[in-house]
Amino acid sequence: MKRAIIVVLDSVGMGELPDAEKYGDKGSNTLGNIAAQIKDFSLPNMQELGLGNIDNMEGIKKVDNPKGCFGRMAERSAGKDTTTGHWEISGIVVEKPFPVYPNGFPKEIIDAFEKAVNRKTIGNIVASGTEIIKMLGDEHVKTGYPIVYTSADSVFQIAAHEEVISIEELYDMCAKAREILRGEHAVGRVIARPFIGSSGNYTRTSRRRDFSLEPLAKTVLDYAKEQGMDVRAVGKIEDIFAKRGITHAVHTKDNNDGVDKTLEYLKDDFEGILFTNLVEFDMVYGHRNDVEGYAKALMEFDRRLPEIIKTMKDDDILFITADHGCDPTTESTDHSREHVPLLVYGKGIKQNINLGTRSSFCDVGATIADYLGLTGELQGKSFLNEIR
Repeated sequence: MKRAIIVVLDSVGMGELPDAEKYGDKGSNTLGNIAAQIKDFSLPNMQELGLGNIDNMEGIKKVDNPKGCFGRMAERSAGKDTTTGHWEISGIVVEKPFPVYPNGFPKEIIDAFEKAVNRKTIGNIVASGTEIIKMLGDEHVKTGYPIVYTSADSVFQIAAHEEVISIEELYDMCAKAREILRGEHAVGRVIARPFIGSSGNYTRTSRRRDFSLEPLAKTVLDYAKEQGMDVRAVGKIEDIFAKRGITHAVHTKDNNDGVDKTLEYLKDDFEGILFTNLVEFDMVYGHRNDVEGYAKALMEFDRRLPEIIKTMKDDDILFITADHGCDPTTESTDHSREHVPLLVYGKGIKQNINLGTRSSFCDVGATIADYLGLTGELQGKSFLNEIR
């Protein structure tokens, strides 16, 4: 009973791509720069699989005989968005970047949204999620107007206090925004950003929800589901793929909860794909430039990695990777255009195989399709023969 397990360490990049300067990301190296700044930073369990042996890896020690296969991947798609990265892992290259709005959304979009939700809005600026609720939280509570904002990423974000606008109504607002944001304004994601608290002490809650576009073509998830296999999604995977190609899904409140839910699914008997996103690296630490917090979160995942390995069945293959970078050591608080690490482990695959630099994240999806015997068109090149 074959299973592929993908764990995406959201935003854990490992060094700029050749075109990083075009994106304003020259010098970004999420893992390497964290390692350079944090004393006693160590990821022994990922190092044992070969993390430090990856070509051009900085700040992570090599081991003599890695127990896994290792490499790095370059993003072929245009952009550095969460949706783009995950879609590419699953076999799709996005040729045209999703639109961004450095000056806020045009009047016709805001007017259409206000008409759809029957409320005025406030904000419509580029801001971080924590700063926008400090800035406009009181006005929102007083007026009941939802806060609309964006970032350097292709997102339309709606922040609302849970006692002013209910979670259900906030999700409904996001669904309506998703319908409006099509065509030339088809942003990658509409995101619900609920918060709680009182003036001067507002905090975001874990009930965030992403409303993504549907994938532009069939993914390895679609093919697995169509061909009778399970596709189990942990964290925001269900949202990123607009529920397409998913048979079971569970949302999570933090990284540890994501590992817990992954372990629960691993204990079941099923054939197919388990796809997990651990979002805290990006959402809580990367975007807030919290270098120490990011390092602690990485070490915490590393401590829990043996639990995943111990729970794996004989025919399971584990893929650990990322979707983009978000270097907390740079001035930018946004995603960074970086290579991502790739670790592959399973009881039935070879050890100490250097997979080099893959030309696309799609190679993961192609390898999984190859392993599971799926038929269908995907981009990317399978490396199954190199590891089996």
